[in-house]
This record gives sequence, structure tokens and C-alpha cells, in this order.
Amino acid sequence: MKQNSTASENTSGQGFLTGAVPPEIKEWNWGAFFLTWIWGIGNRVWWSLLSLIPFPLVGIAAMVILGIKGNEWAWQCKKWEGVEQFRHRQRVWMYWGIAGFLAPFVFILGWVLIIVGLLGYYGYIH
Repeated sequence: MKQNSTASENTSGQGFLTGAVPPEIKEWNWGAFFLTWIWGIGNRVWWSLLSLIPFPLVGIAAMVILGIKGNEWAWQCKKWEGVEQFRHRQRVWMYWGIAGFLAPFVFILGWVLIIVGLLGYYGYIH
């Protein structure tokens, strides 16, 4: 059985600040930015739990730092099959993060439209 050459070059999961990070994953991480500590638990980046400190500036700073360094830390802290699997999983985190961010706005807009519709139906607004 021939061993995949990229598997021998896989440096993921070697520990925080120790594993070499592939240059193609050094980019902004929207999942880490939006989901902070939830993303951190899923990717074993325990630094993300600092975002739970109840001071707004700490939370905002944690979001920005995780957005910038999230991919690198997730690569170093968790073992991945390869870059493609890593990128796929981080893309899923991004979709959930964006959905979680937009959901309250969609929910509020839905209720506003329902209330305005009912008010119009019952003749309170014309």
C-alpha cells in the first residue's frame, strides 16, 4: 500500500505553537470569530474560553484574535487528516457562525413583519 506523501508532511495536532502551519490555511477564520468559545471547544483551542470573561472588550478582542489566529491554532491543537479536511471543517464552522449571527436579525424581522401585517389586517394602520 502506497503511503500518501502529504500524510507524512501533516504537522497538525502537534501542540499549541509547535506544529508548522501550512501557508494555505493562514487566513481569517469566520467560524472562530462568530462562535468563539463554541468553535474553540470543537477545535481544542482552549484559549477561546477567555471570551467568556464578562467584560465586553475582552470578548471583542477574543473574537478578533480568534479570527486572525484561529486557523493556525486549530491546526496545531487538533489532528487533521490533511489540509482539505481542515478547510472543509472550518468552512462548516463559518456557515454555522454566519447563520448564528444572522438568525436573531431574521427572527426579529419576521416578528416585525407579522405585527405590521396584523396591525394592517385589523385596521390599525392603513
